[in-house]
Amino acid sequence: MTVSESVTGARDHPDYSRTLPCAAESAEDARYLVRTALRAWGLEQLADDGALVVTELVANAARHTRGRLIRVTISRPAHAQVRIDVVDRSKTRPERRHAGELAECGRGLNLVEALTARWGTDPLPFGKRVWGLLEGDPLA
Repeated sequence: MTVSESVTGARDHPDYSRTLPCAAESAEDARYLVRTALRAWGLEQLADDGALVVTELVANAARHTRGRLIRVTISRPAHAQVRIDVVDRSKTRPERRHAGELAECGRGLNLVEALTARWGTDPLPFGKRVWGLLEGDPLA
């Protein structure tokens, strides 16, 4: 996998981003991207939460978007913060559901909310960006 980098991150930390097929199987590449970025930034303590967040965001895009591609970006807006973005071509905002105890789906955004300091959706002219902000130890 190639990782495209840009120097738009905080304090000259490069963003890591990749365009992937809009499919549930892309979660594996997205997790690899998250782990690569966090290892490069010395924030490995966020790797498990980051992997779960990106998995859920990719799964939501794959399930609810008709587009062929998604864009996953990992950025570092501040020293101990990591932002995970998934951009897709749907303008429909994701909604948290209250899944029943035996439901096989419907818990993804609840999990994202539990693992992140904040999460949200930014409308774009061609779709939306769904993001989650992870916060690590500011002294690390």
